[in-house]
Amino acid sequence: MTIDSGYVPGQIPQTYLELPHSQQGDNKPGGKAFAPAPEPLPVPVMDNHTHLDYGVPGALSVAAALDAAAAAGVRGAVQVGTDLESSRAAVRLAEEHPRLLAAVAIHPNDAPALAAEGTLEAALAEIESLASHPRVRAVGETGLDYFRTGPDGVGAQQYSFRRHIEIARRVGVALQIHDRDAHDDVVRVLGEEAEPPAVVFHCFSGDADLARTCNDNGWYMSFAGTLTFRNAQGLRDALAIADPALILVETDAPFLTPHPYRGRNNASYMIPYTVRAMAEIRGAELAGFCASLASNTERVYGAWN
Repeated sequence: MTIDSGYVPGQIPQTYLELPHSQQGDNKPGGKAFAPAPEPLPVPVMDNHTHLDYGVPGALSVAAALDAAAAAGVRGAVQVGTDLESSRAAVRLAEEHPRLLAAVAIHPNDAPALAAEGTLEAALAEIESLASHPRVRAVGETGLDYFRTGPDGVGAQQYSFRRHIEIARRVGVALQIHDRDAHDDVVRVLGEEAEPPAVVFHCFSGDADLARTCNDNGWYMSFAGTLTFRNAQGLRDALAIADPALILVETDAPFLTPHPYRGRNNASYMIPYTVRAMAEIRGAELAGFCASLASNTERVYGAWN
């Protein structure tokens, strides 16, 4: 990430506001200009899933991006790894920046290729070693993704998922789950394995039925900008019945930018757009809802500093 020397504490840097509209569509780093700064939240919260190391043209240094987030009422974030390189980077960034914690894992879409190469076991061994670092507070994102991986990869994905659950349990940290088109199998595997201290459904993508299952099992549901999409009534129904003690918020930046800025690059400073939508859906007073989110997040990951 490049350094923007024009950052002024308390305001979103112009780099975030004036990126060229060079690429259209959702979930594509380097897409449309960043959204304008939201009104800061009355009580600070944390972004429990972001990817600050993903290349985004015009993005800020990590420190400046965290300053921009703090100006919007987002006082910390969990930097998430998806392979060995990004997991190592997550640990390094969490060492360098007190406002970051780290999560490390092999993404489910990568597990079949690593298994075919005969390198999955070595990769998992390194993930366990990284997970033992004191700034690593979660194993993830792991889980199952049947959208991008065909039937031939299901076995390797499920094996990798089970191993990540085992690592999180053994190390004693939370588990961040990537669940795409695989709700039933994710729930089944979790039911078959002894659980780690906390289970988080990253970018919760289920409906009210899955939310009830999470309520019953004490699994956390982390909602992202997708909650604000017009076609996401199922997510809003899930949030409406979620146990308030199990609700978290995230960006999954630079992806999943909330409405009305869908298609632009996301960043932690944009959390207030999602949090305000969540509070409205819950019929909750904003300051109290933010305090609950912060408390839930620290219960899962521990203290940042």
